[in-house]
Amino acid sequence: QVQLVESGGGLVQAGGSLRLSCVGSGRTFSRYTMGWFRQPPGKEREFVAASWWSGGSTYYADSVKGRFTISRDSTKNTVYLQMNSLKHEDTAVYYCAATMGGTRPAGVAGSYDYWGQGTQVTVSS
Repeated sequence: QVQLVESGGGLVQAGGSLRLSCVGSGRTFSRYTMGWFRQPPGKEREFVAASWWSGGSTYYADSVKGRFTISRDSTKNTVYLQMNSLKHEDTAVYYCAATMGGTRPAGVAGSYDYWGQGTQVTVSS
């Protein structure tokens, strides 16, 4: 059984930065595609970023491209989301997710098998 635990959320002013962490246990994540999703208040869960297990490729939602960076440290079974130039509209619960389905579309929540419990990010305007 894979378990994912996010941390690093909090309250930040617009223009500020936060780094989210997601630590996995139960498996070695080097073979997993890892993703970050978020759910703004009253809205559907949406894709933020993904990191493929093979080749180190990354993929971002247009809304965060150039501001957010996903990275991973396989030795620590940890994936990070560095968020810079935060905007009020980035306010959401952020979730990390994992999948071994390398051919599944990484931007789709249904592609992922395992999810963390989420961490709240609030950006004040």
